[in-house]
Amino acid sequence: MQKKKIIVAVTGASGSIYAKLLLDNLKLLSAQVERVGVVMSDNAKEVWRFELGNQAYDDYPFDFYQKMDFHAPFASGSAKYDTMIIVPCSMGTLGRIAHGISNDLISRAADVILKERRKLIAVARDTPFSLIHINNMKAVTEAGGIICPANPSFYSLPKTIEEVAQTVVSRVIDLAGLEQESYRWSE
Repeated sequence: MQKKKIIVAVTGASGSIYAKLLLDNLKLLSAQVERVGVVMSDNAKEVWRFELGNQAYDDYPFDFYQKMDFHAPFASGSAKYDTMIIVPCSMGTLGRIAHGISNDLISRAADVILKERRKLIAVARDTPFSLIHINNMKAVTEAGGIICPANPSFYSLPKTIEEVAQTVVSRVIDLAGLEQESYRWSE
């Protein structure tokens, strides 16, 4: 298996636990990953501190980029990043991506991934959805993106909030094409 180059974008939507678990999992799957580039919005850091009570996002062994750093390698298709995961994906970020507004590194990287026909996975974290949200999801899907709402499953009988959130993260990891041990229906 060829190692993957992955962009992880964290926006200010509620659901920092999903970002944390994804980063934890990517660290464990390092044999399958060549590089992980991470960009967090200012609100993402604030929400992380509020929801998780720490700044553990500083502790990961990945390449971190500022939200306006258009010199980041994945701001260009020539860097050949395979996959971009936006987790959690705010509706504002999704709307900017759907309409081709590249006003920060997150939206620019998503634009690059879509134009290069690579894999964009947006873990939408909002409820309920307005018609505007649904139409933005439709536009991103039609452009080649994958909308993976942060809707956990319960057939694995999760016992903790981390296990519930991991059901979403496991699905995201599968969508990214990485091999992992996780609960599989009827196996």
